[in-house]
Amino acid sequence: MFTSALKSFSSNITANYTVSSNPSATAGAWKVFDGKKKSTGKVVSIFVFDRKSLESPGGGLRSRSNGASLRKIHDEVVERLKKEASSLARLRHPNILELAEPVEDTRSGGLMFATEPITATLAGLLRDQDDHDRLDSDRGRAGRYRVEDENGNQKEAELDELEIQKGLLQVAKGLEFLHESAGLVHGNLTPEGIYINQKSDWKISGLGFSGPPDSSTAPSRTFPIALSELLYHDPRLPRNVQLDIDYSSPDFVMDGNVSVSADMFSLGLVMLALYNNPHESPIRTNGNISTYKKLFSSSSTVPSASNNFLCAKPLPRQLLTDVLPRLITRRPAQRMNAREFQQSAFFDNIMVSAIRFLDSLPTKTPHEKSQFMRGLPRILEQFPKSVLDRKVLPALLEETKDRELLALILANVFKIIQLLPSAQRAFADKVLPQLREIFFSAGTKSASTERDTLKEAALVVVLENMALIAANCAGKNFKDDILPIIQLGLESQTHTIVDKALTCLPTMLSVLDFSTVKNDLFPIVAAVFSKTSSLGIKVRALEAFVILCGGKPSGATKEIKTPSSSILDKYTVQEKVVPLLKAIKTKEPAVMMAALHVFQQVGKIADTDFLAVEVLPILWSFSLGPLLNLQQFQEYMTLIKNLSSGIEQEQTKKLSELASNSTNGFESPRSNDLMSMPSNDPFGSLGVGEDDFERLVLGKSMGSAPQSQRTQTANPISPTWPTSATSAMSSVLRPQQAPASRAITPDQIMSNFATLKPSSPTNSGMGTHSQPSWSGMQPMQPTNVMSNPWGSPPASSANNPNAWTVSQPPNVANILGNLSFPQNTVRPAQQQSSFSIQPPPSGQQTAKKTGLDAYESLI
Repeated sequence: MFTSALKSFSSNITANYTVSSNPSATAGAWKVFDGKKKSTGKVVSIFVFDRKSLESPGGGLRSRSNGASLRKIHDEVVERLKKEASSLARLRHPNILELAEPVEDTRSGGLMFATEPITATLAGLLRDQDDHDRLDSDRGRAGRYRVEDENGNQKEAELDELEIQKGLLQVAKGLEFLHESAGLVHGNLTPEGIYINQKSDWKISGLGFSGPPDSSTAPSRTFPIALSELLYHDPRLPRNVQLDIDYSSPDFVMDGNVSVSADMFSLGLVMLALYNNPHESPIRTNGNISTYKKLFSSSSTVPSASNNFLCAKPLPRQLLTDVLPRLITRRPAQRMNAREFQQSAFFDNIMVSAIRFLDSLPTKTPHEKSQFMRGLPRILEQFPKSVLDRKVLPALLEETKDRELLALILANVFKIIQLLPSAQRAFADKVLPQLREIFFSAGTKSASTERDTLKEAALVVVLENMALIAANCAGKNFKDDILPIIQLGLESQTHTIVDKALTCLPTMLSVLDFSTVKNDLFPIVAAVFSKTSSLGIKVRALEAFVILCGGKPSGATKEIKTPSSSILDKYTVQEKVVPLLKAIKTKEPAVMMAALHVFQQVGKIADTDFLAVEVLPILWSFSLGPLLNLQQFQEYMTLIKNLSSGIEQEQTKKLSELASNSTNGFESPRSNDLMSMPSNDPFGSLGVGEDDFERLVLGKSMGSAPQSQRTQTANPISPTWPTSATSAMSSVLRPQQAPASRAITPDQIMSNFATLKPSSPTNSGMGTHSQPSWSGMQPMQPTNVMSNPWGSPPASSANNPNAWTVSQPPNVANILGNLSFPQNTVRPAQQQSSFSIQPPPSGQQTAKKTGLDAYESLI
């Protein structure tokens, strides 16, 4: 209806509000739509009246006089409905429906106004429950049933004993305000005029028939009630725009008196409708006054205690004996007023009293508030879930502005969240925004440098209930709204709060992702560990590192179940966690053992090389702490041995694989002794025997050697280090043969020797060989007779081009320190070099000596 006629209903409300396409409720002549203000997002309920709804469904031709008369009646109805909306603007009370936008005329002659959001009318709930009871006749009067909202979603509603008691109490408060403060009689109190808002509060409306009582002498802006006109039922009009005499008092209908007691009689009939089956008044007249009078002419048709007040269901004892007899009575003077009704035995129970105290909480003293908040958790489980969700929880959250009660209020809030079946929705929609307001409001940030003990107490309550929060909070909301609260706890100067925040770590890992844990959470924990001066906090931080590395918390009986993606990676463990452990200065056993547990997790994550080079030295250092006892030292040694064993196995496996690959590649193993040579006979490897040596030192021609020896190919050799001056000299004097194959590359330790350089090559009858270059000593050069300082050489020496001459004895240390060998290089073969040995300065020819005698005479 509303969508098709939206253009005809254009007004300021439709211009400033977004209106739903389908009505959420019907209240008399009004259709109620959900709306939201475009500028602020404020949720409201928009009441719309269509003038066309007053027309008779049959239609047909009417005379001009009848048409004018009907139009006049329609105008009176419109004015009465305007009065209903206008009365809400003047009457401000918690139990009177709150007006958000005043009534406006639409282009089609209809009306429109906006109020606080409502979920249903009492009449609508009773009709829904009747439909539900017809489908399930076995269910009792009070029970849980489901209704659909505008989107077709099923939502739960409930009318149990406490809900009824609370609602009737609120209606009585509203009537007390109308009677005593506003000086008005409602005149048409029915279930259609009682609304239920989002907080499950019952609100009075339907004030189109209200007016001052007959006994009132005070001036009033409201016209008196014209009973003669209102009691007449016009069949041309819908019943929902006329006075419902099924809920009217006999002094109203039969006596024509207007008094506040008439509303109390109507209240009694509303109570009977709540307990009746079907849920309607026991007086059924179909709008006929004659029928009404006939019913009250007989005691059997008048509601009374003797006939259970014509109610089809049993009534509560307090209502049957104490309340209803003083409401459903013929004489107005015998009826209780609204104030007395609130003090009746019907409301004498702990839960109703708690709700009444909660409604009047702003007027209570701080001591009374504190006592109430401390005792409330003991009775929360007795409340219906709907009352907790829609009444108690919002009332508590509104009181969080009282900082003295902040911690006690939050404790009750989390208790309610634990009891609610729809806890996730309640926490996200109601609790989470309030937590942001408490801890991150503008006033809180400006005073953040000062210690706020009241806020710290509230923070402790939040941290203690972190598991409950994580279970009812989405990951994104937890990261955006809850993680900053935990950070406040970690950065607190109070050690107790820091300890509570660190104990929340296992819960956080089940909600946060890896990136958040690594980049947002771990740096905060690391900063706490580095900066704290408390050993207890340091131990708690180390326990947090254990959890971050995949371990279980201290004292846990089972492994904590966290997503593998939330555990720190290897890089962070090696580059950030281990350096933090290495920087520990204290040697307290508690800290040392907590660090040991961290290292146990590090050993499962870090590389073998890192464990050997970085972790094991730290473990040895910590294990030797002077304060550790024998058992603690043995625990360290157990870990050291386990890690060492693992390193050994890993390295053995690696070297075995390398050895296997080397064998397949035909590479011979290297010797462990860098000073050794492949052959123990340096002379034999060159093919040089004792006779060759004698010829060499005696200056005889090498040409006389056998051809087989001269042409013998030298075997590849490695250098042999002489151990005496004699062997060093023989090594110097003996030219080396060039290797016939690839030379063995010396190890890195050999790299400090200088490179060998060949001397001047000359042709010789000897085989091919390389000449080393000696740094630090005068090189041997071929000499002639003129350059001999000792005199004329012997004839044998002068004529022999292969004669050797020594200018000075070589220094063995210099030889060893400057000797280097060619690497992977085969030098070109040389012929015999022309070297001569200068004889001693004597002109006489000495007798020929052979062997060692010749060598001794030489040196």
